[in-house]
Amino acid sequence: MKSIRIGTRNSALALWQAREVARHLQNNNYKTEITPIVSSGDKNLNQPLYSLGITGVFTRDLDVALLNDEIDIAVHSLKDVPTQLPENIELIAYLERDFPQDVLIRKEASRNKEFHELKLATSSLRRRAFWLRNYPNAEFSDIRGNIQTRLQKLEEQDFDATILSLAGIKRMKMNLDYEMLPLMISAPSQGVVTVAGHSDKKEINDIVRKINHKATQTCVEIERNFLSTLEGGCTAPIGAFAQIFDDQIRFKAALCSLDGKNCISIDESFVYNETENFGEKYANIVLENGGKEMMVEIKNNL
Repeated sequence: MKSIRIGTRNSALALWQAREVARHLQNNNYKTEITPIVSSGDKNLNQPLYSLGITGVFTRDLDVALLNDEIDIAVHSLKDVPTQLPENIELIAYLERDFPQDVLIRKEASRNKEFHELKLATSSLRRRAFWLRNYPNAEFSDIRGNIQTRLQKLEEQDFDATILSLAGIKRMKMNLDYEMLPLMISAPSQGVVTVAGHSDKKEINDIVRKINHKATQTCVEIERNFLSTLEGGCTAPIGAFAQIFDDQIRFKAALCSLDGKNCISIDESFVYNETENFGEKYANIVLENGGKEMMVEIKNNL
């Protein structure tokens, strides 16, 4: 068959992800070509994501290209993909997860500051809320752009540190000093590369499913079901991380208020079965224990 056309955002990290999908397909003896597309989220670096209407901001241009048959598949960082997909688009494969954690990157001049003294640059409501949960007097600045842009802004602007995804640092082979942040729960499906396809392209979708990592799929579907049940299309400070240990899954998750003062947490281990929607189950527990009121408050504030 002809080459599989792989659509991607045109940032260095997104191109790495597209090449990784291409490598997996080539290892299965399929030809590929990569088509970079500038996304709406990359064109506007001045507004924080939550003010743009974050749902789909990094994926909609690739969705359009898929629906217009300009590409055969689209490669995304899964945490950027809305839980509600456009009609005729589906997620068809997940690469094995790597490095789901958030990490702290400091300015050299801030090396000796304690966490509670740091002025942080992040536009993520989740990262802000989890930080405030532990350090309620923290100050923040908005920061947007790819890893290189954020690191440049860190050096040039008036803040002490920023928080980045460890996956991006490792994938770009960046030699950075970083600190792990156990206080954070990762964004749902952080550290996972996914492939979206057009529902009508059965032959190509069947090919791409050959590179799917089933254990990763199991975990991220729990996380995304948790997110979907809670959010109702709203951007909220939600962390969720599922991990397989032997025959069990451990699921850690939390919904926090914007100021971090109220957090409803889940930390459960269970034996997985395909018939039960565990993400929805635990999200409903959160909603029944104050989460419903918290989500209303978050939506009103945003």
